[in-house]
Amino acid sequence: MSFFNSLNVSASGMTAQRLRTDIISQNIANVNTTRGEDGEPYARQTVVFSEKTNNRFDSVLNASLGKSGKGVKVTSIVKDKKTDMKKVYDPSHPDADEDGYVTYPNVDVVTEMTNMIDASRAYEANVTAFNSSKAMLSKTLELDTK
Repeated sequence: MSFFNSLNVSASGMTAQRLRTDIISQNIANVNTTRGEDGEPYARQTVVFSEKTNNRFDSVLNASLGKSGKGVKVTSIVKDKKTDMKKVYDPSHPDADEDGYVTYPNVDVVTEMTNMIDASRAYEANVTAFNSSKAMLSKTLELDTK
């Protein structure tokens, strides 16, 4: 792996974690959104990552030899369908159903804050790796070839 590949891997990780942080922030901002544009309560979103790959021969060969990949990419942003929406009894609310219950988003602020810390630490780890690679590349340029 060249120095530039290591910089690209770290940069792809930083980009992916920044997007993850944006989605988590959006979830927290919509914790009380009972009606969106589609008329439904906001549904929590998550980011799906996968390894950056291409089908070139050298990439396939390196992968089979156990050499490191090309970084990470965001495959999709999906709505959380597994977690149940919260039902709260409030018959005076404009979005209450016929039984007086309001459906709130399936966003748990504690979970989102934990995910935010995780994304922040992953971003910091990528910054550290990027800076280390940059420092090694700089030292390589300073080598005396006498």
